[in-house]
Amino acid sequence: MTTHEIIIGNSNNMSSIPNRSIDLIVTSPPYPMIEMWDEMFSLQNPAIKNDLELGNGNAAFLKMHDILNSIWKECDRVLADNGFVCINIGDATRTIGDNFQLYSNHTQIINQFVSMGYSVLPDIHWRKQSNAPNKFMGSGMYPAGAYVTYEHEYILVFRKGRRRIFKGEGKMLRQKSAFFWEERNIWFSDLWEIKGTSQTIISSKADRDRSASFPLEIPFRLVNMYSVQGDTVLDPFAGLGTTNIACMIAKRNSIGVEINSEIAEIALNNMNQNVNDLNKIIDNRIKRHMEFIENLPEDKKVKCYRNSPHGFLVKTKQETAIEIEQLAGITRKDNKYVCQYEKYRPKA
Repeated sequence: MTTHEIIIGNSNNMSSIPNRSIDLIVTSPPYPMIEMWDEMFSLQNPAIKNDLELGNGNAAFLKMHDILNSIWKECDRVLADNGFVCINIGDATRTIGDNFQLYSNHTQIINQFVSMGYSVLPDIHWRKQSNAPNKFMGSGMYPAGAYVTYEHEYILVFRKGRRRIFKGEGKMLRQKSAFFWEERNIWFSDLWEIKGTSQTIISSKADRDRSASFPLEIPFRLVNMYSVQGDTVLDPFAGLGTTNIACMIAKRNSIGVEINSEIAEIALNNMNQNVNDLNKIIDNRIKRHMEFIENLPEDKKVKCYRNSPHGFLVKTKQETAIEIEQLAGITRKDNKYVCQYEKYRPKA
């Protein structure tokens, strides 16, 4: 059983969440200096609006990050020692007055986590390829005036303290939560090519545009990469509840905090998914694995191991204890969902 809730409020004060009770944080905050978030930042600090109107872009940029920093400090309070933080953030390009420049959001966040004593781990570039025919902006064909088009965002990864140690039952749970060999090779690459619109399981495009929510595949990968089944995952910028839904599928507990009550209600509605729809994500995961095994050359296939809980072949010995469960039921009470699970049953 896992639980999943949405808390309405500002993440700079998550007093309902105990100290060191969170195992993993996966989130995508509002991006400073992206116009759609100006009002949200300005409501929390009116000086930001004044800076923007006066053309003081750098001053507004730093004040926006001061707001995010107060949330990162609160995240540090609730995160367990040896826990991970994964932040999807894009840099911003913007003209303030007559000056065009890049505002490096990812650099500001890295500096903040370094100042809090976190280890910075290798980051991931999420490539959001543009279909636009013109791959540059500025002065057309003339040199010394054009600038490149950004087609990527960052997924920053931080660790609090030293490596997490698993002993006893925790060690067995880690083995049960392992990922497939071929997933490892894709997930732990530093370049992810995932279309930003590939999020058909939840909400409408209008809601996604409004909340700038990331596709489900991103938190699903991160949750599997940096936590084990039964862990608790926090998204301090819950948006449409995408991280919560990824946790429901992956058998992790989740808490989402959302400052906008209207979007929080959309998130709660999104989490009320049909069990069969969510289990299709698991079905597709197993199907991809079976196709990978089937396509191996015979001389490599005969060297494979057999997974004990499910009986299918796997590439390495570390995968032999993987135990995948599917959703059996989802029930809602107020702002919380409870998920029940059962052993995965292969589809005919």
